[in-house]
Amino acid sequence: MTEHNLILNVDSYKASHYLQYPPGSEYVSSYMECRGGEFPEAVFFGLQAFIKQYLQQPVSAADIDEAEAILHAHGLPCHRAGWEHIVEEHGGLLPLEISAVPEGTVVPLHNVMLQVVNTCPACFWLTTYIETALVRAIWYPVTVATQGREIKKIIARYLEETADSLDGLPFKLHDFGARGASSLETAMLGGMAHLVNFQGTDTVSGLVAARKYYGADMAGYSIPAAEHSTMTAWGKEREADAYANMLDQFAGPDKLVAVVSDSYDIWNAIENIWGGVLKQRVVDNGGTVVVRPNSGEPVKIVTESLERLMRIFGCRVNSKGYRILPDFIRIIQGDGISRRSIPKILQAMKKRKQSADNVTFGMGGELLQKLHRDILSFAMKASAIRIDGQWHDVYKNPVTGPEKKSKRGRLALVCGDGGEMETIHLEALGDCENLLRPVFRDGRLLIETTFDEVCQRAEI
Repeated sequence: MTEHNLILNVDSYKASHYLQYPPGSEYVSSYMECRGGEFPEAVFFGLQAFIKQYLQQPVSAADIDEAEAILHAHGLPCHRAGWEHIVEEHGGLLPLEISAVPEGTVVPLHNVMLQVVNTCPACFWLTTYIETALVRAIWYPVTVATQGREIKKIIARYLEETADSLDGLPFKLHDFGARGASSLETAMLGGMAHLVNFQGTDTVSGLVAARKYYGADMAGYSIPAAEHSTMTAWGKEREADAYANMLDQFAGPDKLVAVVSDSYDIWNAIENIWGGVLKQRVVDNGGTVVVRPNSGEPVKIVTESLERLMRIFGCRVNSKGYRILPDFIRIIQGDGISRRSIPKILQAMKKRKQSADNVTFGMGGELLQKLHRDILSFAMKASAIRIDGQWHDVYKNPVTGPEKKSKRGRLALVCGDGGEMETIHLEALGDCENLLRPVFRDGRLLIETTFDEVCQRAEI
């Protein structure tokens, strides 16, 4: 298979759909929405990446030959004449128009976020053919960015209650998810989507994606950090030497270094190494040593680690009445972190009068991998068809699944009288501004969005 054969970037049954539409079909209009789910609103993100990666490379005659051979062997027809029309009349570029809200826009559930329609009547079948690739390209970064924004709101609330400022918020959730992602492209898209809300990451491919698709010079940051192999390579009897080497190599004025400290006994590491033989070096290092407990029940581990570090190194009480470690030491918890455990940890810290400023969270599988399309009930559905010059509504309304009822007609998204977004029929737009803007038409990207713009729109 050629690298990006769009004809094969599809569910099998799509190959037969060109034969299933009514005679006289000219245009099909489809839309995307989040039909429900675990969050009240969704951050729209990822369309520009898909367009640049997949829709600006023309379909070729070789793609058609390959697709025909595979689909026929697979037991399906191949619309050779339709794809040859696209190659011969449109230079291989898809005759589609995609309109969408600006990327980074926060859209309440049950509203249209994107709409697709073919621009050539001979290609009425193409609108729904692209569904497989387009939905997959969008639901995942939307879900990662949406979950991240909800976590950001939780952390912000606890910082407002227990810290002097929100200055540290952009670095409170660090992406540890690269190795747990299902593919490099997953890590790229998910890692990039994380950076819409936070600036801390160890997923380098997410930085590459933000630069490639959205022009971000540098979208995220990290610090030197230890892993178990680099600590245990010294042997248990030389654990203190391993930690001391981390200080030798990376500590200093205004520098941060993170050291995983649970290879053998986290309590011994805190009490007798960081708080014992290396205590004065930690105090005098000029930057910040970040201790990573890393294993055990997260609520207990975080609060207990903080209590011990505060007893050893002291603490101050901030203006909100909560205790905070000296600037030279902090902790990062990177095990068992999820959107459900974070508020439990922060609530336990609050109960013990520990400021949320003491901790950073590292999140792996829960950030990039333990997500699915149904978290936001993400769907793309046909809503209108033009047959012999006349537009008709298209919709589904299953009596056995009313939650799957789809919208009818060509759609627009507007701000209602109360400032809330509202989906209406395009014909009812009048003088209102349609928040869906044409972004792609006939192989061309019409609006170039920067990563900074995405982040600004998504800000809590």
